[in-house]
Amino acid sequence: MQLKIMPKKKRLSAGRVPLILFLCQMISALEVPLDPKLLEDLLQPPTITQQSPKDYIIDPRENIVIQCEAKGKPPPSFSWTRNGTHFDIDKDPLVTMKPGSGTLIINIMSEGKAETYEGVYQCTARNERGAAISNNIVVRPSRSPLWTKEKLEPIILRNGQSLVLPCRPPVGLPPPIIFWMDNSFQRLPQSERVSQGLNGDLYFSNVLPEDTREDYICYARFNHTQTIQQKQPISVKVISAKSSRERPPTFLTPEGNASNKEELRGNVLSLECIAEGLPTPIIYWIKEDGILPINRTFYKNFKKTLQIIHVSEADSGNYQCIAKNALGAIHHTISVTVKAAPYWIMAPQNLVLSPGEDGTLICRANGKPKPRISWLTNGVPVEIAPDDPSRKIDGDTIIFSNVQERSSAVYQCNASNEYGYLLANAFVNVLAEPPRILTPTHTLYQVIANRPALLDCAFFGSPLPTIEWFKGAKGSALHEDIYVLHENGTLEIPVAQKDSTGTYTCVARNKLGMAKNEVHLEIKDPTRIIKQPEYAVVQRGNTVSFECEVKHDHTLIPTVIWLKDNSELPSDERFTIDKDHLVIADVSDDDSGTYTCVANTTLDNVSASAVLSVVAPTPTPAPVYDVPNPPFDLELTNPLDKSVQLSWTPGDDNNSPITKFIIEYEDTMHEAGLWHHHAEVSGTQTTAQLKLSPYVNYSFRVMAENSIGRSLPSEASEQYLTKAAEPDKNPTAVEGLGSEPDNLVITWKPLNGFESNGPGLQYKVSWRQKDGDDEWTSVVVANVSKYIVSGTPTFVPYLIKVQALNDVGFAPEPAVVMGHSGEDLPMVAPGNVRVTVVNSTLAEVHWDPVPLKSIRGHLQGYRIYYWKAQSPSKRNRRHIEKKILTFQGSKTHGMLPGLEPFSHYTLNVRVVNGKGEGPASADQVFNTPEGVPSAPSSLKIVNPTLDSLTLEWDPPSHPNGILTEYTLKYQPINSTHELGPLVDLKIPANKTRWTLKNLNFSTRYKFYFYAQTSAGSGSQITEEAVTTVDEAGIPPPDVGAGKVQAVSPRISNLTAAAAETYANISWEYEGPEHVNFYVEYGVAGTMASRQVDIATQGWFIGLMCAVALLILILLIVCFIRRNKGGKYPVKEKEDARADPEIQPMKEDDGTFGEYSDAEDHKPLKKGSRTPSDRTVKKEDSDDSLVDYGEGVNGQFNEDGSFIGQYSGKKEKEPAEGNESSEAPSPVNAMNSFV
Repeated sequence: MQLKIMPKKKRLSAGRVPLILFLCQMISALEVPLDPKLLEDLLQPPTITQQSPKDYIIDPRENIVIQCEAKGKPPPSFSWTRNGTHFDIDKDPLVTMKPGSGTLIINIMSEGKAETYEGVYQCTARNERGAAISNNIVVRPSRSPLWTKEKLEPIILRNGQSLVLPCRPPVGLPPPIIFWMDNSFQRLPQSERVSQGLNGDLYFSNVLPEDTREDYICYARFNHTQTIQQKQPISVKVISAKSSRERPPTFLTPEGNASNKEELRGNVLSLECIAEGLPTPIIYWIKEDGILPINRTFYKNFKKTLQIIHVSEADSGNYQCIAKNALGAIHHTISVTVKAAPYWIMAPQNLVLSPGEDGTLICRANGKPKPRISWLTNGVPVEIAPDDPSRKIDGDTIIFSNVQERSSAVYQCNASNEYGYLLANAFVNVLAEPPRILTPTHTLYQVIANRPALLDCAFFGSPLPTIEWFKGAKGSALHEDIYVLHENGTLEIPVAQKDSTGTYTCVARNKLGMAKNEVHLEIKDPTRIIKQPEYAVVQRGNTVSFECEVKHDHTLIPTVIWLKDNSELPSDERFTIDKDHLVIADVSDDDSGTYTCVANTTLDNVSASAVLSVVAPTPTPAPVYDVPNPPFDLELTNPLDKSVQLSWTPGDDNNSPITKFIIEYEDTMHEAGLWHHHAEVSGTQTTAQLKLSPYVNYSFRVMAENSIGRSLPSEASEQYLTKAAEPDKNPTAVEGLGSEPDNLVITWKPLNGFESNGPGLQYKVSWRQKDGDDEWTSVVVANVSKYIVSGTPTFVPYLIKVQALNDVGFAPEPAVVMGHSGEDLPMVAPGNVRVTVVNSTLAEVHWDPVPLKSIRGHLQGYRIYYWKAQSPSKRNRRHIEKKILTFQGSKTHGMLPGLEPFSHYTLNVRVVNGKGEGPASADQVFNTPEGVPSAPSSLKIVNPTLDSLTLEWDPPSHPNGILTEYTLKYQPINSTHELGPLVDLKIPANKTRWTLKNLNFSTRYKFYFYAQTSAGSGSQITEEAVTTVDEAGIPPPDVGAGKVQAVSPRISNLTAAAAETYANISWEYEGPEHVNFYVEYGVAGTMASRQVDIATQGWFIGLMCAVALLILILLIVCFIRRNKGGKYPVKEKEDARADPEIQPMKEDDGTFGEYSDAEDHKPLKKGSRTPSDRTVKKEDSDDSLVDYGEGVNGQFNEDGSFIGQYSGKKEKEPAEGNESSEAPSPVNAMNSFV
C-alpha cells in the first residue's frame, strides 16, 4: 500500500486513498508557497497584504499615513482613487508613495491642513496577471471642540425632589468619554441614588442636603487627541424640609412605557433605565418570553444599565426594566432589534489551476438584512469586464471550466447592506507546473525515542500533486497503520521507535511529471540522569559534593552545566566541577540554596536538583542508619515469550547492608495501578531472570531491604507485552443448583484477566444427567459466571464441567463436578406421629420418615409446629402463636422443651428441603400434667393493730394446676435481728385475705407465703410488718352507726441504720394526717421500754422556751460587746443632745448619717420558723451557731450538745452581700438541741 496525501489530518486506511485524493484534487485550491526560489520564476496575481482600516480617524497634528501593501509576481504597481476619481499624487507635493509599496504619506506637519485630505480612498495593486483592490478607506481627522459659552443659573430645590444635571458635550470625533468631578478633580461619588447616564447626564433619584455644592463639573475626554474639555460648574442648593413626602417611582429615562433599540450583531447591547422616587427605587431586568444569556449579561451603574456582549440575532426581543420602592413599581419595555452588517460564511479563496481544469470561487455572506453579492474582476464590475468563456457567474458562485492561461485574474466579491460591506480579493492563477519538492534533499531528522517524528515534504505543482511515502532503499511501500500524513505532505510517526530508523522517500506526482526526495531518520536514546544530586545538610566550613551521572545516546555529546537557584554558579575557586561531580569547599552560609544539574544534547535536555542547607558545626554525630534508597535504572533484556531478564542499579544502603531485593509487577492491561509480588533475590544480585505469563503487559519495580526495613519502590520499568497463549487453568468453584423446579443453574468463579492468557476469554459449559446415557451437551458463553439450563426434570443429579478458552485455544480438560437440578416442595407428610409426655414441661415426639423420592430435593430436616390451646378469655383472638422446632437431617424423633404445665397442646410435623416445607401431618393433641405453681403475685400487710395483722394477696400468675392450699409461715424478729420460733399455718386455696390475732404488740414479724398444687409447693414470697404500740390510754375512735370508719394508719418500709452513738430510722406512712409518731427502742438483753414523744409534753416545751430565751439574751449581749470595740460612743452623743430631731438622719434607713457605719450597723434578720416535718434544713435556716464559730468547725453531737469553741480571730470579719453574718435564730438554736 502507498500513502497518499489527504486534505485533513487522519489515519490512513487501505482502499480508500485514491478516490479521496481524486475528489480533493477537484475541489481544493492550491496555495502557492512563499519559497524564494519558487517565486523567482512563478507568476502570481497581486494579493493585498496590509491596508488601513475602513474608518480611519487620524490625528490632525501628525502626518497622514494610508497603508496599502501587496505581493505578486511580477511585483505589482499601485494607484489610488479619492472620492471615486483618480488621485494623481504627482501633482500634490505634500503626497508621496513609499518605494516598493502603495502606502501614501501626506506631509501636513510642515504645511497644509488635515481637513483638506478628508475623503474616501481606495488602493489598486496591478500586474500582468490581474489587479487587487483595497477597501474604501474613509479618512477623517479627529475633532475635540470646546463647550459653547453658557450661563448656568444655580439650581435650588427641596429635600427629596429629583434632579437631572445635563452634560450635553460637544460633538467630537470619535465621541468623548464623559465623567463628573469637582474643582479638586475628584470624581463625584455615585450610588443607587446618584448615577451618570449613558448620555453623560447626572441623575438624582432624590436629593439630600449633603448634595449641596457649587462645583458639579462635567468633563469630556477625547482619547484620540488626549485632550479634556470642561463644562461650566453647576451650583446645586438643597433646602431642608421638615418632612419629605414619599412617592412611587417614575422613570427619568427613557420616557413613556415603551421604547425601541436597534443594535448591530457582535456589538455590545446597552439598555438603560433610571428612575426617581422616594425612597430610592431599585431596578430589575427581565426578558419577556426568554431568559437573559448567563455568560454574556452584565449589570452596570448599580443595575441601571443592562449590557449583553457579542449580541446576536437571538438576542432580539422585548426587555423590561422594573423600578420598585416601598410605595409601588413601574416598568418600561424596550423592544430590541438586532441587525447585522455583512459577515462571512465562506470567503472566496485563491485558485491555482492548470490549463483545462475546472474550479469554483464561492462567496457566501450573511447579514440582516440579507446582503447583496456583487462580483468585480480586476477592480471592474464583472458586468462590464471583458468576457471570459471559461467563466460562469451563478449568484454567489463563479464556476470555471476548461480554464486557459488567459483566465488568470483577480476577482473581488462585495457583500453589502445598509449597515456595511465586505470586500475580498481572490485570484485565479492558471499555471502548468510539474511537481516540485521544496524540502532540501537528504535532510537528516534526529528524534528521541518514544517521541513524535515529523518528516517534511513541502511540495508544489499544478495540477495539485499526490504524495506517496516509501521506506527503505528498495522502495518498499509503507503498509502499517501507525503513520499519519498531513495535507502539507508531512509524514508523522506518532511514537518513534528504534526500528523507525531508516531512509524515507517522498514522491509527488501530477500529470506533468513526478518529483521525489529522500530524507533520513535516526532514533536516539533519551538522555537520563541515573545518579541525581541529593539533599545535603553540611556544617559550615566543610566540603560538600553533588553527584550527577548522565546516561545518553552514544552518538550525542551532552554538555552538563550546574546552576545555583536557577542562575550561574558564583565565580569562586571553591566551586569545582569534574565529570560527574560538583564540589564546594569551605562551605559558607551564602552557599545555601538549590543546585541544579542540567544535561543538554542537541535533541533533549534533563535536569535534577538538590537543596544544600548549611548549619553550624556540631559534635560529630553517630552514623545514621536508615532503610536503603530505592533502586534505579531498571532495564529489560533478553525478552522471550515467557521470560525476561531485569537488571537494576542499587541505591545507597544507608550504612546497613542490603539483604535482599523484592521484585513486583503491574499488569497495566488487566489491573492497572495494582502491584503484585513476583520474586525475591539476594542483596548481592542486580539481575533476575523472571518467568512471565502469556498476554500480560508487564511493568516491574524493585525494592531493597536491609535490617532497618524496606526502601521505597523504584521507578517502574518500561512495559513488556508477552504473547497470547491458551488458558492453562479452568474456572474454580463450579456448582450446579437449580433456582426453579425445571432448571439447572451452573455457576463458577471466572478467571481474572491475568489468568486469561489471551484475548477473547470464553467458557465451554457442558452437562449431562448422571444416571442416564445421554451425550454431553455443551455451549460456549462469554466471559460470565453463570449459565442456566432450562427444561430439566425436578431434582435430578447432573455431571457438570466448565472449560476456559480464548482466541488461541482451549484450557486443559476440566474436572467433572456433580450438581442437581432445581428442587420442588415435598409431596408427602411424615406419618405415624406419636407424642410421649415426659413431664409437665417436656414431651418427646416420634414420626416415620417420608420416602426419599417424595422429598424432591435435598433433605434439610423435619419441622414440628406446636401450639397451646387458647383460654376462654383469649379465644376470640385471630392469631394463635405457634412455636417451631427444626430437627436437622434424617432424625425421626425430637424433644419439645419449655412446655407449660397443665396445658392442652396440638402439634404436627412437616418435612423440609431446600425449596421449603412439605404438607403437614395430621394434628396430634396432648396434655401436660400439673406442676408446682409460681409465687403469689403480691402480698400486702394491712390494718396493723397492737396484737393483729391482716394479710392480703393475689393468686399466682401461673398456677400450673389446681391450687390445693396456701402455706403461711411467720416468726418474730427482735432488735438484734434474731429470729424467733416459726409458726406454720395452712390456708384454704379460695382465700385471698387472712387476719393473724394474738400477736405481740410492737413486734416485727417476717412472713413466708407460697401456694401448693398436687405436684408440690411453689416459690415463696416474703414480707415483714410490725404491730403497733399501746397508745398510752388514748381511747380508740368511736365508730357509731351510720358513720364512716376512720382509715387505719399504715407504716411500711421501716429501716434502721445504727452508728456508735445514734441510729437513723426511716419509714413510709399511709393514713390520716396530723398524727404523732412513737419510736420504741431498747437495749439488747433488756426488756423493751415504751417511749412517749416528749416533744408534745408541756414541761418539755416550757423548758425549751426558757433555754431559747436565755440563748437569745446571751447572743444579744455578745453582739453589743462586739460592736462597741473601737467605735465612737454614739450613746453619749445622743445623751448630750437636747433635741433628737436635730440628729442628721439618712432618708432611706433612718440611721445617723454622721456616725453610722455600714459594717457595724447591719440589722438583725428574723429567724425562720421550724418546718412542720420537725427537720431543720441549712438552706431554710437564717442563722445558726456555726456562723459564729469564727471559722472553726463548729458542729452538734448526736446527743445535741454543741462541740467546738470560739477561737481564732477576736473579731469576725464582715461578710459581703448575701454572705453577711446574721443574728442567730432562737428557734433554730432550740431545734439544734432537741
